[in-house]
Amino acid sequence: MAKIKTVFECQACGNQQSKWVGKCPQCGAWDSFLELNAQQIETLKEISKSTAKPSLAKQISEVEIEKITRISTQNSELDLVLGGGVVEGSLVLIGGSPGIGKSTLLLKIASNFAAQGKKTLYVSGEESASQIKMRAQRLDAVKDGLFLLTEILLENILAEVRKNEYKILVIDSIQTLYSEKISSAPGSVSQVREITFELMRLAKNENICVFIIGHITKDGSIAGPRILEHMVDVVLYFEGDSSRELRMLRGFKNRFGSTSEVGIFEMSQNGLISANDVAGKFFTRGKATSGSAITITMEG
Repeated sequence: MAKIKTVFECQACGNQQSKWVGKCPQCGAWDSFLELNAQQIETLKEISKSTAKPSLAKQISEVEIEKITRISTQNSELDLVLGGGVVEGSLVLIGGSPGIGKSTLLLKIASNFAAQGKKTLYVSGEESASQIKMRAQRLDAVKDGLFLLTEILLENILAEVRKNEYKILVIDSIQTLYSEKISSAPGSVSQVREITFELMRLAKNENICVFIIGHITKDGSIAGPRILEHMVDVVLYFEGDSSRELRMLRGFKNRFGSTSEVGIFEMSQNGLISANDVAGKFFTRGKATSGSAITITMEG
């Protein structure tokens, strides 16, 4: 019986080796290699072949610039970080530690889209529909046009989106999803690569805005393979202490705008809202004293 060919793939960066190694020579991650057999490798190759389409080269002077259409999230701070709203057909990745407010913000944003007449699907692989409904009631986010789906199988999610022609899709979170095409655990390099690629095809072909929630690790990077950040159009990070009121949303990648803006949010009884009087929240100025001054010590 012929021996099954195997390779070992780093779950942090996708680097492949012929044998298991403790430390990835490419990204430096420890104990991150998982074994893939020949069948899994061929499956990945077939996926790449089936989706590859030839294109013709053009002179740059002949290329037409497509008009970018943005949709307001109805949240001034998020619109600021995105560059004026989310671009149709784009993938937006929002990362942050557990409890920071990712799901809370995106559920409210999803309801804002629905209120504008944009048919919106919120997919959760972590909570039940009942739990999401209770949170939506607290956030005043129960709107006609907002649909909930508790599902972790990618193929079922794609079928639902195409069948009902949604304009906005929220995935909470990508680490919980898996595809039948790949026989590896959810969150692995192979799974995340396939899922992100399919979501990218969906967004571009159907002109759908896709928001993806990603959890972060102790070192502050998004959990799972780094390829996820390379494939999406926008990468945003939530920062701050979950025990405090203020949160900061930073843009680390934006193919449609600047990454120099920072959004300031405040946690309230009605969820995350745009913070007002930010200067007053960061410092208070009492009676002026000779020789005293206000300076920046954390951010420049």
